[in-house]
Amino acid sequence: MPALRRTALGALLVLGAATSAQAQSLVELFDAAQGFDATYLSARSQYEADLSRAAQARAGLLPQVGLAAAASWARRDSSVNALDATTNSQSTGVTASQPLYRPVNKLVDEQAQLSIDVARARLTQAEQDLILRTSQAYFDVLAAQDTLTFVQAQKTAVAEQLAAAKRNFEVGTTTVTDSREAQAQYDLVLAREIAAENDLRVKKLALDQLVGRPGVTPRPLIAPVALPELLPADPQAWVNLADETHPAILQATRGLEIARLETAKAEAGHKPTVDLVAQYQVGRAPANVATIPGNVRSNNASVGVQLNMPLFAGYSIQNRVKETLSLEEKARTDLEAARRVVNLNTRSAFLGVVSGQGQVKALEAAEASSQSALDANRLGYQVGVRINIDVLNAQSQLFQTKRDLAQARYNVLLGSLRLRQASGKLAPEDLRPVNSLLAP
Repeated sequence: MPALRRTALGALLVLGAATSAQAQSLVELFDAAQGFDATYLSARSQYEADLSRAAQARAGLLPQVGLAAAASWARRDSSVNALDATTNSQSTGVTASQPLYRPVNKLVDEQAQLSIDVARARLTQAEQDLILRTSQAYFDVLAAQDTLTFVQAQKTAVAEQLAAAKRNFEVGTTTVTDSREAQAQYDLVLAREIAAENDLRVKKLALDQLVGRPGVTPRPLIAPVALPELLPADPQAWVNLADETHPAILQATRGLEIARLETAKAEAGHKPTVDLVAQYQVGRAPANVATIPGNVRSNNASVGVQLNMPLFAGYSIQNRVKETLSLEEKARTDLEAARRVVNLNTRSAFLGVVSGQGQVKALEAAEASSQSALDANRLGYQVGVRINIDVLNAQSQLFQTKRDLAQARYNVLLGSLRLRQASGKLAPEDLRPVNSLLAP
């Protein structure tokens, strides 16, 4: 028997090492999600499209050149044969223009440059969202695994209690009630095990779909785990981190600046535009002078300055200015709303982390107390001062506490990431401290 046990233990160690070797870290799975997640890839493509759209605005300040060519054929029939003729003509020309004074085009280019910051902020938000979704899916799998492990351990303990109750009933030291209570508890744990197994499969499927890899196995937390402290420990300090670089505040700030430029564009509708225009044309056509037979070639070149001055546009410019002023005020209000939301979210996330840390400490104490209570109930059951249901309830309380403690630790780690997102400072590098808490 000892040799058999050593062989079984060796097989378990080999299996555990193989599972650990195949397990993936949080950083590794986030890197995989960046190259597979459709939502993030869509945001990145939108960012690249926004950059190209912003570059298009520069065209309004650059020269415009066009090439034109034409050819025509004509047949003239007359009652006088001497006047019958077939003629053809061709022409080719190049035109070019360079804006000299176009205030609207300049303002459009400035708006485009500001829109680049907006596009970059949106991509940052998409990246932060992917970090949280990956972390959430990662710890969901770990929590489901823990739940299944605790339920299976509880099933083993209840099975042992059920066997003991049956033996005691057979020898007449207990009533049939103990056996039936243990059997009912065992059946209930079996139902929980089935639900836990299904929940684990669903959570794994969600993580696999997120990172684009089949059969992903996350690395568990090291035991015992020491959760990092919350620094800085002042909520106002986290609120202060949410400065103008926060993606939401940055978008609202740039939105206000763009709205101001839109007002300037509307006011520029009263201003003239000045362009430098040039043209060069080569033509070949029949001569207009009867004494010159055949076709005549001509070259025409011109350079000039073109001025356009709006005089009256049916009050459209004035009404457009009123519209943009209202939109500018709306953008100013949106900026203030964004700041308030960021402040609220940051403080709420901070309180969530603090509360989670308190729950972890309380559940750690509850775990030790539940273990002591279970040991006392088992001893009392053996000496006859406790009944079987007391032991079963103590077992259920212990495993429930273990599961809640594991979930609370995951919530603290996720809460710390949400706090950094709320303050606008979440980046892929912030996954490394969390990754260091995982088993190697």
